[in-house]
Amino acid sequence: MALKISLKANEKIILAGAVIKNGPHPSVFFIENNVLVLRERDILTEEQADTPCKRIYFTVQLMYLDEKNLAHYHSVYWRQIAELTDAVKTMWPLVTEMNEHILTVEYYKALKVAKKMIAYEKELLDHAIQRV
Repeated sequence: MALKISLKANEKIILAGAVIKNGPHPSVFFIENNVLVLRERDILTEEQADTPCKRIYFTVQLMYLDEKNLAHYHSVYWRQIAELTDAVKTMWPLVTEMNEHILTVEYYKALKVAKKMIAYEKELLDHAIQRV
């Protein structure tokens, strides 16, 4: 079954390691085989990774995109996870879910969980700011 991708004008996508930028008009295309795909809205730059959960997302994104340096990213990931769970015990359910995806090499699914972690982290930070 093909994956249907709709791109907005000038939207970028990473497809099998290549960064592709759409032209000035919206377009639709189909991917007929299994390849790495990451839409622009799901890409986080290193500069944007300014919180613990965003840094974890960035690390998982690198696992997904850069297979040749996987051992390094795994080492960084497990250190980041240990630091996060030491500081925020309520993050454990999401961390456990993401760890399962990491261990089964399902990095795209792990990115989806990392997005949930970022949202939860934002809630915690917003709540802390309101209490001050």
